[in-house]
This record gives sequence, structure tokens and C-alpha cells, in this order.
Amino acid sequence: MLNRTLVRVTLVVALFLSSPLTAQSGRGSLVVVGGGTQPEVLVEEFVKLAGGPGKAHIVVMAMASEAGERSGESKAADLRKRGATARNLWFTREQADRDSLVRLLDSATGIWFGGGDQNRLAETIRGTKMERAIRARWEKGAVVGGTSAGAAVLSTPMITGTELGTRRDTTEAWTRIERGSVKVDTGFSFSTNAVVDQHFVRRKRSNRLLSLVLATPPHLGAGIDEGTAIIVEPSGRLRIMGASVVIVYDARRAERTTDGVLGARDIRMHVLTNGMTFDPGK
Repeated sequence: MLNRTLVRVTLVVALFLSSPLTAQSGRGSLVVVGGGTQPEVLVEEFVKLAGGPGKAHIVVMAMASEAGERSGESKAADLRKRGATARNLWFTREQADRDSLVRLLDSATGIWFGGGDQNRLAETIRGTKMERAIRARWEKGAVVGGTSAGAAVLSTPMITGTELGTRRDTTEAWTRIERGSVKVDTGFSFSTNAVVDQHFVRRKRSNRLLSLVLATPPHLGAGIDEGTAIIVEPSGRLRIMGASVVIVYDARRAERTTDGVLGARDIRMHVLTNGMTFDPGK
């Protein structure tokens, strides 16, 4: 659990060597997965971007889930089957400021965030030495990725999953497109000019993302369905992989209402499938 005083580190191989949605040139890629079961091609792509079999050194962080210590090791084991050296790190917020722990990232070529609750993950890492170390590795070319909550936490604004307001009239969430209905927080800010939503088609989250995209900056959102990923290349171009779709809502040039009922004219929408690309700068 998160209140443990000892760091649990699982080693597999004797020692682990000590704009719009953007990854700028010179930095690593981002692999943003919408949750659900990941096709093998997505796992293999992450290993490839981390250096490939025999060269990839990946750190898994699964604190988004209460069962993350176990699920993180399962993910690390899956990565090892594909030729990567992989380590599962499980730590508390206090431990995230310890130099001895942070140094375990020194040779990481890939960092993976597991699913669960993005708020839990953000509260453990955000603002710590560990967060700064993760960003430093990315800025030196390491790939950073995550699924579900581990995808949501990559962007700022970060959708927390909490619906605001008092107009809910059913047991379902986000039955309206409404200003101020989506609670957001600060994520890890690998993307600051687009907001990410996940499980998108499967869980019918269009109202949620549209409410946020139309009402507040950056007015650009990507809804990623399960089993599907956005690969954000260092150039900033988005490449889609997986079994379903990514839906992009772009209201940056739209004529938007500024008060009263939430509305807009001339919103651009893109439905992107496996193999398609999207340049958010155009």
C-alpha cells in the first residue's frame, strides 16, 4: 500500500543498468493508450521505442492502482518476455524524493504508468524529485507511456474523473454538454496543449470531453478508445495504433459561446484509425 515505509523493487535481470499534443524535437516519444486490453503490437511498439529487444531498459510505475505492486510486476514480466530489461518500482510520495530511488532511473530508456486512478498517481509523483527525473529521461530521448489513468496523467489539464455541478438527473454521468462540469487538475504536463480522455468510445465519454474542449483552453482534446494508442512522435505528429479509434475534437478556431449555454460553431472533428496520422499544428 502507499503508506509502506520500504520501497519494493522487483528485479528481473541481476541488475538494472545503473504546441498541441507535443513531444518536442530531441525528446522521446509518448505512447498514450486508452485502456482495456492492449494488442501485442502496442506492447512491442513501446519496447521498440525504448531501444528494442536487448537494449530497452524500462521502469514500470503502477501506483495508480491499490493493486499496482502486483499489476506492475505483471507488466514488467510481459515486457521482459519481449526482450526488455524491466523493473517494477512501487513507492510512496515521501520515497519519491529519495535520491537513492531516483537514481534507479539513470539508465531508463522507457517509463510506463499503469492504470487505476490518475489522482492517486499524480499525488504520489507530482512535484517530487522522481517527477523531475522522469522528465529528464524523456528530454534525453526515453519513451514515456501509460494506459487508462496512466494516459490521463500525461496531460495538463488532467481529467480527474469527477463531475461537477448539480444538474445530474440520472444515475449516468455527463448526460449534458455543460460548462464547468469537468473537474481537472495538474498532470505531469508532457502535453499541455491538448487534453486526453480514455476508454472513450467504450464508455461513451463524448459529452465529457466536449464540455471541456468547448469551455476552456486549450480547446483541443483527444479521446482514445480501449486497445488503441496515440504515438506522439518527437516532431509532434500523432500516429494511431491499435484496434479501435481516436476521436479528436478541435475547437481552437471555433466560434464559441463565452457565457450561458455552452455552444460553438465550426468545430473540427477527426476519427482516426490504425495507421492514420494527425498533425495538430495544421
